[in-house]
Amino acid sequence: MSVIAKTPVSITDTASAVATGQLSARSVVDECLERIAKQDDRIGAFNLVLADRAREQSENIDDAVIRGETVGRLAGVPIALKDNLCTRGIATTCSSRILEGWLPPYDATVVKRLQDEDAIIIGKTNLDEFAMGSSTENSAFGPTRNPHDISRVPGGSSGGSTAAVSAGFALGALGSDTGGSVRQPAALCGVVGLKPTYGRVSRYGLIAFASSLDQIGPIALNVADAAALFEVIAGHDPLDSTSISHPLQTMEKFLEKGVSGLRVGVLSELTGSSVFYENNHKDVFASADIADDTVQHAVQGIASDVATKVDQAVRTLKAAGATLMPVSVPSATLGLSAYYLIAPAEASSNLARYDGVHFGSRVDGNNSSEMNTATRTAGFGVEVKRRIMLGTYALSAGYYEAFYEKALRVRTLMLQEFAKAYEDVDLLISPTAPTTAFELGSKTFDPMLMYMSDVCTIPANLTGHPAISVPFGSGDDGLPIGIQLMGPALSEPLLFQAAAVLEQAADSQAVADRTGKTAWPG
Repeated sequence: MSVIAKTPVSITDTASAVATGQLSARSVVDECLERIAKQDDRIGAFNLVLADRAREQSENIDDAVIRGETVGRLAGVPIALKDNLCTRGIATTCSSRILEGWLPPYDATVVKRLQDEDAIIIGKTNLDEFAMGSSTENSAFGPTRNPHDISRVPGGSSGGSTAAVSAGFALGALGSDTGGSVRQPAALCGVVGLKPTYGRVSRYGLIAFASSLDQIGPIALNVADAAALFEVIAGHDPLDSTSISHPLQTMEKFLEKGVSGLRVGVLSELTGSSVFYENNHKDVFASADIADDTVQHAVQGIASDVATKVDQAVRTLKAAGATLMPVSVPSATLGLSAYYLIAPAEASSNLARYDGVHFGSRVDGNNSSEMNTATRTAGFGVEVKRRIMLGTYALSAGYYEAFYEKALRVRTLMLQEFAKAYEDVDLLISPTAPTTAFELGSKTFDPMLMYMSDVCTIPANLTGHPAISVPFGSGDDGLPIGIQLMGPALSEPLLFQAAAVLEQAADSQAVADRTGKTAWPG
């Protein structure tokens, strides 16, 4: 059963119409709230809907327009926030019982930047507890369902945010991406999701999972809207010690540039062999020389319908003027193993602060030690406990060098190999997720099977490089498939540039499908 938005509305068009008085902010908010009231009981996208607050904010914007005042770039645009972004005086839970009742005393920098541009925060969205998961089934408040098929997962951990955008509950959303948690659910829900360069968007006010990996990113129905949100939230923040001080370009000018002259590499280790190398793609690749062992050591589990869509995306870029070539980054296959040592290690440190003393829920005990143990036992879910234990083990005496330190060496190797790859190409292309959305409960029995859902997205987190997922048609089951574009640090303009070309081709094919024609090149 599908609950997707029937009439997608553009962020940029809405903000422009509100600013000129052609559309009231209140009507936009009311339409979203009506959809939420009718449908979110089946989707479970929100932990908290801020209906009264949103209406009040929309009326203030409408009054300002009537008075002839200048309003912000996102005037009247309803935005959903992942519930690990701090909102002053508004419950922020990370979908965990341990933070029930906590009201942050400040706003995250990204929240402040949205509000400064007159965006309307419509609610806080569900997530895998503390962003630890790939399906949004690990929430203390129940799972989120995919609007395209409510028997399927939306992906995770930002599944609530992507589902909210896909269902038309909000025009855009913010999520956090530690190992693919914006891009993977964006792919499964058929929306656009960007993980920016590490440090490009402030992490101040993001409740940490793994501090060297976490990055906040925009989620939207189309590439132009994702670019608009990125422009608002990006930029240096003195409150974040990892924030990059680098001029921010206007993204809009890149959306119409096309890809003529761009060099795009097909990341061999993440595409598998069935589609790309049986016929050596001599009609597409500028150079088709690739070692046999690269194909043999590609990651496993890329579904054939996903690989077919990547093939179509490659041919689309080729037809649009890009130069395509196979690229090998051998360490990309080690990303999953390295990530599940580094991320849990950082999580075990970050989550040590939840002890029942300073904030959040508390379970009493006879002494502080018993209270800490009882609070964490009751407050943390199974997956969070699993990762804390794994991380603590990896950092413990006698295992630090064998596990954590070795994972850091793999990360360094990956940085070196990706840097070398970007000497020959401007961008890399791969699947975003290895399959379409899977059924609720189908992978919860096997953590490793679940972790494989992020096999294509994790490398960009370990390197700190930006990556975007753009919808590109559907699989054999009719569910969305996302294509991932990756680039070197600060290459977001190029990502939007190439993503816009893929989006246009996918839209053209959708029209052709309805008329029984074929639009894919090749």
